[in-house]
Amino acid sequence: MSFTVYPAVDIAAGRCVRLLQGRFGSEVVYSDDPVEVALGFCRAGARWLHIVDLDGARTGVSENRELVLETVARSSCPVQAGGGLRTADDVEEVLAAGAQRAVLGTVALHDKVALKKACDRYGTRIAVSLDARSGKLESDGWTVGTGVPVLDAIAEFEAAGVSMFVYTDVTRDGTMSGPDIHGALRVANATRLPLIASGGISTLDDVRAIAGLRSHGVVGAVVGRAIYEGKFSVADAVAAADVAARAI
Repeated sequence: MSFTVYPAVDIAAGRCVRLLQGRFGSEVVYSDDPVEVALGFCRAGARWLHIVDLDGARTGVSENRELVLETVARSSCPVQAGGGLRTADDVEEVLAAGAQRAVLGTVALHDKVALKKACDRYGTRIAVSLDARSGKLESDGWTVGTGVPVLDAIAEFEAAGVSMFVYTDVTRDGTMSGPDIHGALRVANATRLPLIASGGISTLDDVRAIAGLRSHGVVGAVVGRAIYEGKFSVADAVAAADVAARAI
């Protein structure tokens, strides 16, 4: 049973950064060249990349779109891209550039008609991001609380035709305090769709713990800060996930 580690490339103001609990102003800059970071992850053995335009996610303006498109076009491994994809043209642009999957967040919450149209047109290439704080969804780059419980929104997204969910516990993201295993399991058990878990991973044991949920439909993990800060390598994470998934 396969399980995929997604190294994260988060872009703000043209640089590769990580946020702490999704808070803008808490950025730690890891590189001035996000494209090279992404290509380096591919060379290191990544099977997929997770790329987000953080500024676009917050404002809806595609401030880093050219960098995202360049990364997608040059990447030697598949890419899922999100952040600021608010219109049909936005989605078409990243998919036409070569992204295998578009991850929608704010538009999925606020414009169900647009979400349905995207799913009807692109099928399995559309995923929805479930960004949660205290069990309730947030939008606009994690800056606006919607009050909508995560579990209540899942059925509506499924009905629209999305192919996959990316679940993030915002309070853990960038903290390296450990993943939200119980939250990921609750979400996975509430949907028939595959789930990617994100936020808090610090060790290879954390990667193994998420991969251990494969039988519940958790098919991947997004890893960011732990790789950037040398807690483990991309290759080590991929190998650990493979072993854990095979053991199920």
